[in-house]
Amino acid sequence: MVTIAHVPAAVDAVLAEYFDANRPTLDAIYPAVAEAGDVLADFVLGGGKRVRPTFVFAGWQCGAPTADAADETLALRVGAAIELIQACALIHDDILDRSDTRRGRPTAHRRFETVHVERAFVGDPAHFGVSAAILLGDLALAWADDLVHGIAPGRWTDPRPLPRPVGELWARMRTEVLGGQLLDITNESAADESITAAYRVMEYKTAAYTVARPLQFGAALAGADDALSESLHRIGIDLGIAFQLRDDVLGVFGDPAETGKPSGDDLVEGKRTALLAEGLQRASGPDAELLRANIGRPLSDDDVAAARSVLTDSGALAAVEQQIEDRLDAALDGIDRLPVPASARDDLTWIARRITHRQR
Repeated sequence: MVTIAHVPAAVDAVLAEYFDANRPTLDAIYPAVAEAGDVLADFVLGGGKRVRPTFVFAGWQCGAPTADAADETLALRVGAAIELIQACALIHDDILDRSDTRRGRPTAHRRFETVHVERAFVGDPAHFGVSAAILLGDLALAWADDLVHGIAPGRWTDPRPLPRPVGELWARMRTEVLGGQLLDITNESAADESITAAYRVMEYKTAAYTVARPLQFGAALAGADDALSESLHRIGIDLGIAFQLRDDVLGVFGDPAETGKPSGDDLVEGKRTALLAEGLQRASGPDAELLRANIGRPLSDDDVAAARSVLTDSGALAAVEQQIEDRLDAALDGIDRLPVPASARDDLTWIARRITHRQR
């Protein structure tokens, strides 16, 4: 049996086998297509915290005190499928944000751009890179659906059907995450500075998709009742928002050696985070204008330092840190009241603390 700490490695094994099973299909189309599939495999297997599969497994443990190894394998399969949804989201996110790096390595669209240059293709390298990466993200989304339903070429195919409640949650999650992404770029373009807008994006783009729905997936796989599912959803929203708030802090104050992204990257990308919204609301007139001037443009180290000072001195950073702790406390209180085995509560508590007090 897999333990909660070993879920990332177990999910990586599922993903690696899935990529291997699909490669001959891509190679039969054309070698260049197979090479693109290798880029996707490298992107997915080259890093990531595997937060979503871990919460699927935690939810499954909450609902399945007597589950067997076959049920465990199904939970890992669903968790692996979510990682392909995540790959789609990140590849497309990096295009939307014009990011050059992800996890300390070139983003997918930059990798394809480099291929265009090195092989002396005709046309615009940047346009080729973006176009290829969009299609790669679409492939990840298609494969996520195939994987969650146990479909793949050859020996990999898993004949066990996905329970209907899981399929319904899966459909809802895809709509939520794409809707949250659309709301996010709309807020950026509209320069919406409200804290309410930032939290609305967090709820759908991150919290539901990162924690709440994965917990419910796991519970549904175990045949849990609606009451447990709703309790896990409430816990998941609190933890998911705390997770994203930590991301917001790391996006401005994080160490690039840990985060794999340049210092102050969220400011450069113009992300309308809760941290920025708090800063704009709390800062004095000149300081608020300094923050606005440092949104969505290349920044020097001095620019980043100045923005950090405003966010710290205005109390915005402290307010977000307090919100993280408040959300974590609410989630932990909910976990303590769950009618599940003590071991399941312990594992869920462990991962809750781990995602909110991380450095990357």
